[in-house]
Amino acid sequence: MLIKVICPGCNSCRATANLIREVAEARHVQITLEEINNLSDIIAQGITRTPTIMIGDKVVLAGGVPEWIDIENWLTPSLT
Repeated sequence: MLIKVICPGCNSCRATANLIREVAEARHVQITLEEINNLSDIIAQGITRTPTIMIGDKVVLAGGVPEWIDIENWLTPSLT
């Protein structure tokens, strides 16, 4: 499962990426976490609010740090 955290590298971005890693590890879900921090890449993707989290090509959150339960719910389809 490819998860992208799109953000310029602020504390919220790092916290979001770390939390995603923690939840995936706790739920035994294999993920590939891509952190997109380059401003040109962020603009090219049309991102206006950060952090933005994408699973595959779908935006699941824009402009906030997710809760543990949110991430679990995003990862649930991969558990079946």
